[in-house]
Amino acid sequence: MRLIERTEKYVVDSEEEAIKLIQTSKKDAEENGYVLGASGYAYKTKKAKGEIVGEVWVTTIKKVLGGVWDDYE
Repeated sequence: MRLIERTEKYVVDSEEEAIKLIQTSKKDAEENGYVLGASGYAYKTKKAKGEIVGEVWVTTIKKVLGGVWDDYE
């Protein structure tokens, strides 16, 4: 049994932080031997009585650690 893929989700306080996290993950991929399969972020708000009382950006990073057939080639 081996892990071939991992999806991580982070909550950050700003769009700039979300972009920085994705850029850092791209650099880390080269150094740590995985491929960045997908990445992105979504803006989320929390409302109370029609007013925004909180906002965050949910950042998703998909790390591809290997292929299904890597051991068989």
